[in-house]
Amino acid sequence: MGNRGRKQGNMVVKNTFFFIVFIGICLAAAACGFQPLYSHSGKANASALGAVKILKIKNRSGQKLRSYLLERLSPGQIQRKKIYSLQVQISETKSNLNIRKDGSATRAILSISAGFILINNANGSKFKGNVWSKSSYNALDSEFATLSAENDARNRALRTIAEEIRRRVATALKNPAIFSKPIRPPNDPGK
Repeated sequence: MGNRGRKQGNMVVKNTFFFIVFIGICLAAAACGFQPLYSHSGKANASALGAVKILKIKNRSGQKLRSYLLERLSPGQIQRKKIYSLQVQISETKSNLNIRKDGSATRAILSISAGFILINNANGSKFKGNVWSKSSYNALDSEFATLSAENDARNRALRTIAEEIRRRVATALKNPAIFSKPIRPPNDPGK
């Protein structure tokens, strides 16, 4: 019985130690100004995201990406003055894997990359980034099933890209110092 009591006592000491360390980390994070990006109290950030105008993106995948971005940046918000503009360009590549002897593929990977520029409409400063996502799908004997699987893979990749762009835009709006300053032409004396 004595050995069992000693083990329980050690467990209490360990748990207390980890609790104290956890509290210390929380206090240190609060002292350095840490704020969770997705906190519900950050309504100012949600308001800033709603001030981003998402410009049109070429082709069908671009239209879908724009829809996903609209859902994430300004869901259900009333139209308001757009302080920022978001330009996005996407490119898509497909590579076949698991090639059969007859040359047909049984698996494929769809890679989508997006370059984006967030522009402050007031002063022209920019924040640039690149995002990519890969999604795989089965290439089946049925052409319809393969096209459905490819479209599903495309939608998954575009949702991932939209979420990553949203995260980066939110970070940029919280830290305006990371925007690059606009470059003036050499003959511009500066206004």
